[in-house]
Amino acid sequence: MQFDDEPVAGENLPILPGHNSPGRLERILRAGAFTVTAEIAPPDSADPHEAYVRARLFDGYVDAINATDGSGANCHMSSVGMCSLLTRRGYSMVMQISCRDRNRIAIQGDVLGASAMGVSNLLCLTGDGVESGDHAAAKSVFDLDSMSSLAMIRSMRDEGRFLSGREITSPPQVFLGAAANPFAPPLDYRPLRLKKKIAVGAQFIQTQYCFDIERFKEYMQEVRDLGLHETVFILPGVGPLASARSAEWIRRHVAGVHIPDAIIKRLKGVIGAKAQAQEGVNICIDMVHELKDIIGVHGIHIMAYKQEHRVPEIVEKTGVLEGRIPWQPGADEAVQGYKRSKAI
Repeated sequence: MQFDDEPVAGENLPILPGHNSPGRLERILRAGAFTVTAEIAPPDSADPHEAYVRARLFDGYVDAINATDGSGANCHMSSVGMCSLLTRRGYSMVMQISCRDRNRIAIQGDVLGASAMGVSNLLCLTGDGVESGDHAAAKSVFDLDSMSSLAMIRSMRDEGRFLSGREITSPPQVFLGAAANPFAPPLDYRPLRLKKKIAVGAQFIQTQYCFDIERFKEYMQEVRDLGLHETVFILPGVGPLASARSAEWIRRHVAGVHIPDAIIKRLKGVIGAKAQAQEGVNICIDMVHELKDIIGVHGIHIMAYKQEHRVPEIVEKTGVLEGRIPWQPGADEAVQGYKRSKAI
């Protein structure tokens, strides 16, 4: 399926009735198409071309790109900076907002600035604690959390006011998202927490990695029992594992990621680094095939840290786009030349 009104770079779409933003992500989800989003790892660099090169890996394969915001409490180019660069190229960006690093004044200012730049999608996160990152001596802010920041931004958009009550002359036109982790204990609370995020403004949900498909199916059944699948767009998180060793490390050290023993056993069943990396891709593809048939799943969110080049293979082999080609910018000789001359 191809949409007839895809824009050229920098052109905004009109806001359709019942929509909150001019963005393609909201338009595609509301049109009922199976949607693909992916995370981009911001560079440790001030060179804009590094951002362009990384984004081009997703051209024609994803509907929107998440720019992470100090993921894992590690310092990289900012999410707002990535979004500024890539919206100018015409990419549909999801700006992540971590409450760990900003108070309500800074968040509201970033929201207005992002909307002015053409960013139509925001993902509100509480944020990982600084102790897990590379600046453990940093001071955490946590003035708000994911829910209170969602409520605040929804009020900015729908009521045209700052949290202080002061009027906003031109409110942000944004589609609001939140994260969910179906695998964090207590498990029976996860659907209820999702319900609370929807109540304060979440319109789309991107989940933590879904390596445990059976548990995710149970979660989605509980979500459907509450009728939540009819009020929010859910995109389960998937991604390739590089090896059995890296899977074991992630399971031990990355908070919130649940990897069943069966996944690690399958990775250990193949010999050699390249073979294990390919098996990690195969596992991801198998998971997508199962996830796309679950009632209430509206797409997938691919997190392929340091394996972004695998995203086209995953999308192609799963066939989730069903022939639809997501918008992509035209060829850029300068960027292509940079790509040839410097490794990503």
